[in-house]
Amino acid sequence: MSDGNSGLQLRSLIKKSGELEISLVDVPTPEPGPDEVVVRVEASPINPSDLGLLVGADDMSTAKASGTRAMPVITAKVPEAAMRGMAARLDESMPVGNEGAGVVIKTGSSDSAKALTGRMVAMIGGAMYGQYRCLKVNECLPLPEGTTAAEGASCFVNPLTALGMTETMRREGHKALVHTAAASNLGQMLNKICLKDGIALVNIVRSEGQTDILRKIGAKHIVDSTAPTFMDDLTQALVETGATIAFDAIGGGKLAGQILTGMEIAANKTAKVYSRYGSSVHKQVYVYGGLDMRPTELNRAFGMAWGIGGWLLFPFLMKIGPAEGQRLRQRVVDELKTTFASHYTQVVSLQEALQLDHIAVYGKRATGEKYLINPNKA
Repeated sequence: MSDGNSGLQLRSLIKKSGELEISLVDVPTPEPGPDEVVVRVEASPINPSDLGLLVGADDMSTAKASGTRAMPVITAKVPEAAMRGMAARLDESMPVGNEGAGVVIKTGSSDSAKALTGRMVAMIGGAMYGQYRCLKVNECLPLPEGTTAAEGASCFVNPLTALGMTETMRREGHKALVHTAAASNLGQMLNKICLKDGIALVNIVRSEGQTDILRKIGAKHIVDSTAPTFMDDLTQALVETGATIAFDAIGGGKLAGQILTGMEIAANKTAKVYSRYGSSVHKQVYVYGGLDMRPTELNRAFGMAWGIGGWLLFPFLMKIGPAEGQRLRQRVVDELKTTFASHYTQVVSLQEALQLDHIAVYGKRATGEKYLINPNKA
């Protein structure tokens, strides 16, 4: 085990030549400042948002492995059409990993830093696919005694995103919501929140297997977008729940437009007066993911009271402010082993994360294939 003065870190580099290179680099660990700590990282999830930085829009079917067993290197071609969107990061070696958990092994001189000595903490702040991470105290969340790194690794992105969805729903005056890619880890958390808080939730899934996952945790309204009766099923669920806000992880294709259309039909079924401009009920879809990178198609069959926009966790947290953000974080800690429990199918080392067979699995972003990296795995 290293003394923590330096450690391996996973880096993603897109060259001006149009080549992606993922490799491991040995980097010195900074000496912590007064309000900083050094954490030995023991668990960090591979989230879709991490894959965006790790592999970008690269064609991983062209991926090749080289280097050594201890220091593997992966290279792949970046499609020409995607290079324009990569302009800001060209020729810059970028650390990856939004969140993680581990043990504090060194602290700065402040009381708040020293109080974390030896504690298991969850962390946010990037560069988590590395053996050691120096962070500010306020980027660490002390975990209850007996919490493992794996249990605490996904404390931020998925739990706070799911809570952010219900919080946005309330703040914008809606009473129920719709979620796509609903059987994901995040989707399962959102179901548990909604069941606990008495919020009606319409889950849109893409297979019978995903329906089963949600049924087992008590989800009430589940519709399959691949079923021939999808629009009828969706509209019925929208009538029953009165949902007028949706969070869409898919992004591309027809789904966002279909949700707005279903909301319009549902609103008109209960409308008291007819308007040629459509229902006056505001219908909102927030796209927060890009599982489908095609253009978003809107058929405009849903009147004029609607909106579609992007939603991201960090701007949302900035908007609600530190006190509200802390309230949400505290709920995550309180319900870490119930509402916000995450499930992983594989735990890999940094070297294993750069094996082509593993990349082929986690790169698909498939429901039920959640990977966890332990940078200090022997």
